[in-house]
Amino acid sequence: MTETHLRYLLLAALALVAVSYLWRWYAVEHTRAAADSHRPRFADTVLGFVTNFFDTLGIGSFAPTTAILKMQKRMPDEQIPGTLNAGYTLPTLAQALIFTVLVEVDLTTLVSMIAAAVFGSWLGAGIVARLPRRAIQLGLGGVLLVAALLFLGANMGWTSAGGTALSLTGGHLVFALAVNFVLGALMTLGLGLYGPCLILVSLLGMDPRAAFPIMMGSCAFLMPVCSLRFIRLQRYDARAAIGMALGAVPGVLIAAFIVKSLPLVWLRWLVVVVVLYAATLMLTSALRSKTGTTAPLESPTIHP
Repeated sequence: MTETHLRYLLLAALALVAVSYLWRWYAVEHTRAAADSHRPRFADTVLGFVTNFFDTLGIGSFAPTTAILKMQKRMPDEQIPGTLNAGYTLPTLAQALIFTVLVEVDLTTLVSMIAAAVFGSWLGAGIVARLPRRAIQLGLGGVLLVAALLFLGANMGWTSAGGTALSLTGGHLVFALAVNFVLGALMTLGLGLYGPCLILVSLLGMDPRAAFPIMMGSCAFLMPVCSLRFIRLQRYDARAAIGMALGAVPGVLIAAFIVKSLPLVWLRWLVVVVVLYAATLMLTSALRSKTGTTAPLESPTIHP
Protein backbone atom coordinates (compact mmCIF):
# COMPACT_ATOMS: atom_id res chain seq x y z
CA MET A 1 0.00 0.00 0.00
CA THR A 2 1.44 3.35 -1.04
CA GLU A 3 1.59 6.48 1.11
CA THR A 4 -1.11 8.03 -1.08
CA HIS A 5 -3.43 5.12 -0.34
CA LEU A 6 -2.68 5.41 3.38
CA ARG A 7 -3.50 9.11 3.26
CA TYR A 8 -6.84 8.35 1.61
CA LEU A 9 -7.48 5.72 4.28
CA LEU A 10 -6.78 8.31 7.00
CA LEU A 11 -9.18 10.77 5.36
CA ALA A 12 -11.86 8.08 5.14
CA ALA A 13 -11.33 7.28 8.82
CA LEU A 14 -11.78 10.96 9.73
CA ALA A 15 -15.02 11.13 7.76
CA LEU A 16 -16.27 7.94 9.42
CA VAL A 17 -15.42 9.29 12.88
CA ALA A 18 -17.36 12.50 12.12
CA VAL A 19 -20.50 10.62 11.06
CA SER A 20 -20.25 8.19 13.98
CA TYR A 21 -19.77 11.01 16.49
CA LEU A 22 -22.79 12.92 15.19
CA TRP A 23 -24.96 9.81 15.35
CA ARG A 24 -23.90 8.86 18.88
CA TRP A 25 -24.35 12.43 20.14
CA TYR A 26 -27.83 12.57 18.65
CA ALA A 27 -28.74 9.11 19.97
CA VAL A 28 -27.73 9.98 23.53
CA GLU A 29 -29.37 13.41 23.65
CA HIS A 30 -32.53 12.27 21.83
CA THR A 31 -33.40 10.04 24.81
CA ARG A 32 -33.03 12.80 27.38
CA ALA A 33 -35.05 15.97 26.97
CA ALA A 34 -37.40 18.02 24.86
CA ALA A 35 -36.07 19.72 21.75
CA ASP A 36 -36.44 23.16 23.38
CA SER A 37 -33.65 22.32 25.82
CA HIS A 38 -31.26 21.89 22.86
CA ARG A 39 -32.16 25.06 20.99
CA PRO A 40 -28.83 26.97 20.72
CA ARG A 41 -28.37 30.59 21.67
CA PHE A 42 -27.17 32.97 18.98
CA ALA A 43 -24.34 34.13 21.24
CA ASP A 44 -22.99 30.57 21.48
CA THR A 45 -23.04 30.24 17.69
CA VAL A 46 -21.11 33.50 17.32
CA LEU A 47 -18.61 32.36 19.94
CA GLY A 48 -18.03 29.11 18.06
CA PHE A 49 -17.63 30.91 14.74
CA VAL A 50 -15.14 33.53 15.97
CA THR A 51 -12.94 31.27 18.09
CA ASN A 52 -12.68 28.54 15.44
CA PHE A 53 -12.08 31.04 12.66
CA PHE A 54 -8.97 32.20 14.51
CA ASP A 55 -8.21 28.66 15.67
CA THR A 56 -7.79 27.63 12.03
CA LEU A 57 -5.36 30.52 11.56
CA GLY A 58 -3.26 29.35 14.53
CA ILE A 59 -4.61 31.12 17.63
CA GLY A 60 -6.26 28.16 19.37
CA SER A 61 -9.87 27.99 20.57
CA PHE A 62 -9.90 26.26 23.96
CA ALA A 63 -8.31 28.96 26.13
CA PRO A 64 -10.28 31.92 24.65
CA THR A 65 -13.55 29.98 24.84
CA THR A 66 -12.89 28.91 28.43
CA ALA A 67 -12.16 32.52 29.36
CA ILE A 68 -15.34 33.83 27.73
CA LEU A 69 -17.57 31.11 29.23
CA LYS A 70 -16.13 31.80 32.68
CA MET A 71 -16.53 35.57 32.43
CA GLN A 72 -20.10 35.19 31.16
CA LYS A 73 -20.92 32.67 33.93
CA ARG A 74 -22.52 30.73 31.08
CA MET A 75 -22.54 27.39 32.92
CA PRO A 76 -21.16 25.74 36.08
CA ASP A 77 -17.36 25.57 35.90
CA GLU A 78 -17.31 21.78 36.03
CA GLN A 79 -19.26 21.66 32.73
CA ILE A 80 -16.75 23.75 30.77
CA PRO A 81 -14.29 20.96 29.77
CA GLY A 82 -17.08 18.73 28.47
CA THR A 83 -18.75 21.60 26.62
CA LEU A 84 -15.47 22.56 24.94
CA ASN A 85 -14.76 19.03 23.78
CA ALA A 86 -18.32 18.23 22.65
CA GLY A 87 -18.85 21.57 20.89
CA TYR A 88 -15.50 21.71 19.09
CA THR A 89 -15.18 18.09 17.93
CA LEU A 90 -16.85 18.65 14.52
CA PRO A 91 -14.83 21.77 13.57
CA THR A 92 -11.65 19.97 14.62
CA LEU A 93 -12.54 17.05 12.35
CA ALA A 94 -13.06 19.56 9.53
CA GLN A 95 -9.63 21.10 10.20
CA ALA A 96 -8.00 17.67 10.23
CA LEU A 97 -9.52 16.77 6.86
CA ILE A 98 -8.36 20.07 5.35
CA PHE A 99 -4.80 20.09 6.68
CA THR A 100 -4.17 16.39 6.07
CA VAL A 101 -4.74 17.16 2.39
CA LEU A 102 -2.92 20.52 2.26
CA VAL A 103 0.21 19.82 4.37
CA GLU A 104 2.76 17.05 3.80
CA VAL A 105 3.99 15.05 6.81
CA ASP A 106 5.35 11.54 7.29
CA LEU A 107 2.39 9.22 7.86
CA THR A 108 4.17 7.00 10.41
CA THR A 109 4.90 10.05 12.55
CA LEU A 110 1.37 11.39 12.03
CA VAL A 111 -0.52 8.19 12.82
CA SER A 112 1.60 7.20 15.84
CA MET A 113 1.30 10.66 17.44
CA ILE A 114 -2.46 10.62 16.84
CA ALA A 115 -2.72 7.20 18.52
CA ALA A 116 -0.74 8.40 21.57
CA ALA A 117 -2.98 11.44 22.01
CA VAL A 118 -6.17 9.38 21.66
CA PHE A 119 -5.04 6.91 24.34
CA GLY A 120 -4.16 9.78 26.66
CA SER A 121 -7.56 11.42 26.15
CA TRP A 122 -9.41 8.16 26.77
CA LEU A 123 -7.74 7.83 30.16
CA GLY A 124 -8.03 11.53 30.95
CA ALA A 125 -11.74 11.85 30.17
CA GLY A 126 -12.64 9.05 32.56
CA ILE A 127 -10.94 10.98 35.37
CA VAL A 128 -11.95 14.56 34.52
CA ALA A 129 -15.62 13.71 33.91
CA ARG A 130 -15.93 12.59 37.56
CA LEU A 131 -13.95 15.33 39.29
CA PRO A 132 -15.72 17.66 41.75
CA ARG A 133 -16.21 21.34 40.94
CA ARG A 134 -13.30 22.65 43.02
CA ALA A 135 -10.82 20.28 41.35
CA ILE A 136 -12.09 21.35 37.93
CA GLN A 137 -11.73 25.02 38.88
CA LEU A 138 -8.16 24.51 40.05
CA GLY A 139 -7.31 22.49 36.94
CA LEU A 140 -8.87 25.00 34.56
CA GLY A 141 -7.16 27.88 36.33
CA GLY A 142 -3.83 26.10 35.95
CA VAL A 143 -4.26 25.27 32.27
CA LEU A 144 -5.36 28.84 31.54
CA LEU A 145 -2.12 30.09 33.09
CA VAL A 146 -0.15 27.63 30.95
CA ALA A 147 -2.06 28.77 27.85
CA ALA A 148 -1.30 32.41 28.65
CA LEU A 149 2.41 31.57 28.96
CA LEU A 150 2.32 29.80 25.58
CA PHE A 151 0.73 32.84 23.93
CA LEU A 152 3.26 35.10 25.65
CA GLY A 153 6.13 32.90 24.44
CA ALA A 154 4.85 33.04 20.87
CA ASN A 155 4.51 36.83 21.03
CA MET A 156 7.98 37.31 22.50
CA GLY A 157 9.66 34.86 20.10
CA TRP A 158 10.80 32.54 22.90
CA THR A 159 9.81 29.34 21.09
CA SER A 160 11.93 27.58 18.50
CA ALA A 161 11.44 28.47 14.83
CA GLY A 162 11.74 24.77 13.98
CA GLY A 163 13.57 22.99 11.19
CA THR A 164 12.67 21.41 7.87
CA ALA A 165 12.09 17.74 8.78
CA LEU A 166 8.74 16.13 7.98
CA SER A 167 9.25 13.02 10.12
CA LEU A 168 10.58 11.81 13.47
CA THR A 169 12.47 8.60 14.19
CA GLY A 170 14.14 6.79 17.09
CA GLY A 171 14.37 8.59 20.40
CA HIS A 172 12.82 11.77 19.04
CA LEU A 173 9.71 9.86 17.99
CA VAL A 174 9.45 8.05 21.35
CA PHE A 175 9.74 11.37 23.19
CA ALA A 176 7.11 12.97 20.93
CA LEU A 177 4.72 10.06 21.54
CA ALA A 178 5.11 10.37 25.32
CA VAL A 179 4.46 14.13 25.25
CA ASN A 180 1.46 13.77 22.92
CA PHE A 181 0.02 11.14 25.29
CA VAL A 182 0.17 13.68 28.14
CA LEU A 183 -1.24 16.45 25.93
CA GLY A 184 -4.14 14.19 24.95
CA ALA A 185 -4.96 13.66 28.63
CA LEU A 186 -4.75 17.40 29.35
CA MET A 187 -7.06 18.16 26.43
CA THR A 188 -9.90 16.68 28.48
CA LEU A 189 -9.32 19.35 31.13
CA GLY A 190 -9.36 22.20 28.62
CA LEU A 191 -5.71 22.74 27.71
CA GLY A 192 -5.60 23.06 23.92
CA LEU A 193 -3.17 20.73 22.20
CA TYR A 194 -2.23 23.13 19.38
CA GLY A 195 0.26 25.42 21.12
CA PRO A 196 2.16 22.73 23.03
CA CYS A 197 2.26 20.43 19.99
CA LEU A 198 3.60 23.22 17.78
CA ILE A 199 6.36 23.89 20.30
CA LEU A 200 7.10 20.16 20.59
CA VAL A 201 7.58 19.48 16.87
CA SER A 202 9.54 22.71 16.41
CA LEU A 203 11.96 21.84 19.22
CA LEU A 204 12.47 18.41 17.65
CA GLY A 205 13.51 20.00 14.36
CA MET A 206 10.36 19.50 12.33
CA ASP A 207 8.87 22.02 9.94
CA PRO A 208 6.29 23.94 12.05
CA ARG A 209 3.77 23.51 9.23
CA ALA A 210 3.92 19.75 9.90
CA ALA A 211 2.40 20.48 13.31
CA PHE A 212 -0.95 21.35 11.75
CA PRO A 213 -1.98 17.88 10.51
CA ILE A 214 -0.40 16.30 13.62
CA MET A 215 -2.17 18.48 16.16
CA MET A 216 -5.46 18.67 14.26
CA GLY A 217 -5.41 14.96 13.46
CA SER A 218 -4.66 14.16 17.10
CA CYS A 219 -7.55 16.31 18.31
CA ALA A 220 -9.88 15.00 15.60
CA PHE A 221 -9.52 11.42 16.79
CA LEU A 222 -9.21 12.05 20.53
CA MET A 223 -12.02 14.58 20.96
CA PRO A 224 -14.86 12.25 19.89
CA VAL A 225 -13.56 9.65 22.35
CA CYS A 226 -13.49 11.97 25.36
CA SER A 227 -16.51 14.03 24.24
CA LEU A 228 -18.82 11.01 24.25
CA ARG A 229 -17.73 10.21 27.79
CA PHE A 230 -18.67 13.73 28.92
CA ILE A 231 -21.96 13.49 26.99
CA ARG A 232 -22.92 10.14 28.53
CA LEU A 233 -22.18 11.48 32.01
CA GLN A 234 -24.16 14.69 31.27
CA ARG A 235 -21.07 16.63 32.36
CA TYR A 236 -21.54 19.40 29.78
CA ASP A 237 -24.01 22.05 28.58
CA ALA A 238 -25.74 20.51 25.54
CA ARG A 239 -27.37 23.74 24.39
CA ALA A 240 -24.10 25.67 24.43
CA ALA A 241 -22.16 22.84 22.76
CA ILE A 242 -24.67 22.57 19.90
CA GLY A 243 -24.61 26.32 19.33
CA MET A 244 -20.82 26.44 19.36
CA ALA A 245 -20.61 23.55 16.88
CA LEU A 246 -23.07 25.19 14.47
CA GLY A 247 -20.99 28.37 14.32
CA ALA A 248 -17.58 26.71 14.43
CA VAL A 249 -17.70 24.65 11.23
CA PRO A 250 -18.43 27.66 8.93
CA GLY A 251 -15.70 29.58 10.77
CA VAL A 252 -13.18 26.85 9.95
CA LEU A 253 -14.16 26.70 6.27
CA ILE A 254 -14.02 30.48 5.77
CA ALA A 255 -10.62 30.76 7.47
CA ALA A 256 -9.11 27.80 5.61
CA PHE A 257 -10.35 28.49 2.08
CA ILE A 258 -11.10 32.23 1.88
CA VAL A 259 -9.03 34.23 4.39
CA LYS A 260 -6.08 31.78 4.79
CA SER A 261 -3.85 34.16 6.81
CA LEU A 262 -3.97 37.33 8.91
CA PRO A 263 -1.50 39.33 11.06
CA LEU A 264 -2.44 37.99 14.50
CA VAL A 265 0.15 39.35 16.91
CA TRP A 266 -2.16 41.97 18.48
CA LEU A 267 -4.94 39.44 18.81
CA ARG A 268 -2.54 37.11 20.66
CA TRP A 269 -1.76 39.91 23.12
CA LEU A 270 -5.48 40.44 23.69
CA VAL A 271 -5.89 36.70 24.28
CA VAL A 272 -3.07 36.78 26.87
CA VAL A 273 -4.89 39.49 28.84
CA VAL A 274 -8.31 37.80 28.62
CA VAL A 275 -6.97 34.36 29.51
CA LEU A 276 -4.99 35.67 32.50
CA TYR A 277 -8.09 37.45 33.77
CA ALA A 278 -10.18 34.29 33.40
CA ALA A 279 -7.48 32.22 35.16
CA THR A 280 -7.65 34.65 38.09
CA LEU A 281 -11.44 34.31 38.25
CA MET A 282 -11.27 30.52 38.08
CA LEU A 283 -8.62 30.17 40.79
CA THR A 284 -10.42 32.70 43.00
CA SER A 285 -13.63 30.67 42.68
CA ALA A 286 -11.74 27.52 43.67
CA LEU A 287 -10.17 29.17 46.71
CA ARG A 288 -13.55 30.50 47.87
CA SER A 289 -15.26 27.12 47.65
CA LYS A 290 -14.97 24.53 50.40
CA THR A 291 -13.14 21.31 49.68
CA GLY A 292 -15.51 18.42 49.13
CA THR A 293 -18.76 20.39 48.93
CA THR A 294 -19.33 19.38 45.33
CA ALA A 295 -19.48 15.64 44.83
CA PRO A 296 -18.56 14.05 41.52
CA LEU A 297 -21.43 13.14 39.23
CA GLU A 298 -22.37 9.51 38.87
CA SER A 299 -22.76 7.94 35.46
CA PRO A 300 -26.43 7.71 34.38
CA THR A 301 -27.84 4.71 32.57
CA ILE A 302 -27.71 5.38 28.82
CA HIS A 303 -29.54 3.19 26.35
CA PRO A 304 -28.09 2.91 22.82
